[in-house]
Amino acid sequence: MSAAIDLAVPSERWLWRKATLKEPTVLQSFAFDEPAKRLYVLQVTATGHAAGDLCLNQLDHEGRLLGHMYLRRFGHGVSIGVQHDAKDAGTWIWTEADAANGFGQGVARFHFKNGAVRTRSQVAVRHPVPDSINNQPSVCTTSQRIAVRYRDRANTPRYRVWDLDAFVAGHYGDPVADVAQVGAHPDPAVPFQGYALHGDVIYQIAGSAYDARTNPAAGRGNAYLSSISLPGGELLQQERTVAGYQLSHREPEGVAVRGGADAKVYFGLASGAVGARRFSILVKDDVAAARP
Repeated sequence: MSAAIDLAVPSERWLWRKATLKEPTVLQSFAFDEPAKRLYVLQVTATGHAAGDLCLNQLDHEGRLLGHMYLRRFGHGVSIGVQHDAKDAGTWIWTEADAANGFGQGVARFHFKNGAVRTRSQVAVRHPVPDSINNQPSVCTTSQRIAVRYRDRANTPRYRVWDLDAFVAGHYGDPVADVAQVGAHPDPAVPFQGYALHGDVIYQIAGSAYDARTNPAAGRGNAYLSSISLPGGELLQQERTVAGYQLSHREPEGVAVRGGADAKVYFGLASGAVGARRFSILVKDDVAAARP
């Protein structure tokens, strides 16, 4: 359906060291609403890690904050999806929901409403993978598919992918693919930081914040981007990125894909001091790499 995007090409700054999110915490994940030229960014609130309280930010493509809403007891914000509904011309936001131990145990969709506070009881929570935990959705608008990252009974992370219309209708029994999460980082102990579905490929990001002992800034970080093919689940590519190495803190957070035939991978980096975090979004741009 779609060729994999090359993760080895240079990275370009798209948004750089922005301080425009509602909460003073790091970004967790983000997704594009291309027709409306909006960017949606999830954060865990400053006091909401244990409860799974999230802040959903709506920004324009210059990084300006246009609105926000709070999601109480939804999860950690590992991933986010945007769905355009042809029937009502509305935009649905997909996130994890029904938090336990800070992570969503199911997924839900809802419309963005500036200033609103939404609780678990105000959304229809779906549990598409029986006996799974830590469900996290991503939507591909090109293929009209939805993926859910989950952990199985053995606590192993996997991805399951469905046709989006079938999923919305509650038909979970015939997925397009179900594959193990592989190759996110050469060191499996390094934190997973998000994923995005695009066509026949899942894109992943992993890495940790700078740490004087385990991940010193002088080493330019341990962030990796990787890709997995569908439906077989083979590791296609695994590439270290040192983009944005000059940032303070520098923690990889979130990955998204934008575009159709000329799609590009975008990834997030958190920076700044505790209580005053900033965010940057960079893009893997092979067109820019070809410029003289």
